[in-house]
Amino acid sequence: MGILDIEVWEKDSKKHEERLGTCKVDIAALPVKQANCLELPLESCLGTILMLVTLTPCTGVSVSDLCVCPLADPSERKQIAQRYCLQNSLKDMKDIGLLQVKVLKAVDLLAADFSGKSDPFCLLELGNDRLQTHTVYKNLNPEWNKVFTFPIKDIHDVLEVTVFDEDGDKPPDFLGKVAIPLLSIRDGQTNCYVLKNKDLEQAFKGVIYLEMDLIYNPVKASIRTFTPREKRFVEDNRKLSKKILSRDVDRVKKITMAIWNTTQLLKSCFQWESTLKSSIAFMVFLVTVWNFELYMIPLALLLLFIYNFISPVKGKVSSIQDSQESTYIDEEEDEEDKREKIIYSISTREDCCPGRKSSYSLIESEKKGLIERIYMVQDIVSTVQNILEEIASFGERIKNTFNWTVPFLSFLACLILVIATITLYFIPLRYIILIWGINKFTKKLRNPYTIDNNELLDFLSRVPSDVQKVQYAELKPCSNQSPLRKKRSIP
Repeated sequence: MGILDIEVWEKDSKKHEERLGTCKVDIAALPVKQANCLELPLESCLGTILMLVTLTPCTGVSVSDLCVCPLADPSERKQIAQRYCLQNSLKDMKDIGLLQVKVLKAVDLLAADFSGKSDPFCLLELGNDRLQTHTVYKNLNPEWNKVFTFPIKDIHDVLEVTVFDEDGDKPPDFLGKVAIPLLSIRDGQTNCYVLKNKDLEQAFKGVIYLEMDLIYNPVKASIRTFTPREKRFVEDNRKLSKKILSRDVDRVKKITMAIWNTTQLLKSCFQWESTLKSSIAFMVFLVTVWNFELYMIPLALLLLFIYNFISPVKGKVSSIQDSQESTYIDEEEDEEDKREKIIYSISTREDCCPGRKSSYSLIESEKKGLIERIYMVQDIVSTVQNILEEIASFGERIKNTFNWTVPFLSFLACLILVIATITLYFIPLRYIILIWGINKFTKKLRNPYTIDNNELLDFLSRVPSDVQKVQYAELKPCSNQSPLRKKRSIP
């Protein structure tokens, strides 16, 4: 409880940042568990910030040693389990559950220093909660033996565990990373995870040993699924990559081809290319239209879920198996890094030779124009890349919902479809539309700070895309993995 310092920064596409203004909030003066709407004038510049601040006591976030593990005490574990039992499903809807992570050790890490050693520490991220271990110096097989506890805000969050090498005042070097969806956690088991590269698509050098326990309320978790996801405070600035752009194009092409093949199938039925197929389609059309009722729409979707559950789609895990075959580090430099080095060398060449600065004055305007064009093209291609990824991810999430990729979500969708079928069968449609309209019109009156959302899109945002399936896949340790050396750039 003290003073919260707030800074407003401006950042453009040229990696240029500038602080615009600051303001302060006295946390101790604000009431707890109450939404406080504040309008704060910025210091050193014009403008104000409109903020909604709510102080909520956060239980569960802690770091401890193995000897004082919170869930190791049976009485404390029973008390926590009682807090998240089904009888308490309607109490404190935001408190969904508790995650305990034991970070035991890492083995055979990459040597980041010239001495052949590393100074590794481990960073754990769950949503916007970030905790880290201490640093073990000069060791490729560190043992941390620390216990971390996190409050669960969304059961569909992903625990990211990243190993870094401490490098003094410089940014830490990357040593490996794993991403573990909460719903895939096996309680109480010590698991060995193969570290992956930054993109989480290929195996890196080394493994990490974790033991996790997850306690949550399934009713609260299900309700939370239909609300907007919490935005990450620390944004990952996606770099422009030829490989990612090509992959997104292929993903969109697969979805387009699936739609095209379905359209051609329907067209062939109308053109009687196959008498048997067209006859069956014609009879199905007549029977369906003659007996159609609105409740049959969710019922048909429910039957599709049941069909995929009984006979899983072939190739469902092919993308994951393909990722397991890649066991070496991709040592090629990223296209963006190369481009930045070129631009940096152009822009700083005259700074290295102050005596020859005047000789570059004639081409300075041309150089700036070239850099501007490079950034403009980069922004356009990056926008296209993001749009393609959104389209591909949306289609893949729909497919993975029906494919039972995440059983929790597919079962929840089946439950909603059963309720929708029963509701549409017994209740007239006008009553349902009336209830929906009253809820939409009165939502802002009941809660002025509510965020407009689409429940279906919020649900789909929890379903992983094919790329995320590869990133979240657990790789098997490989004993014949060759030793790798880290490439260090010398200025």
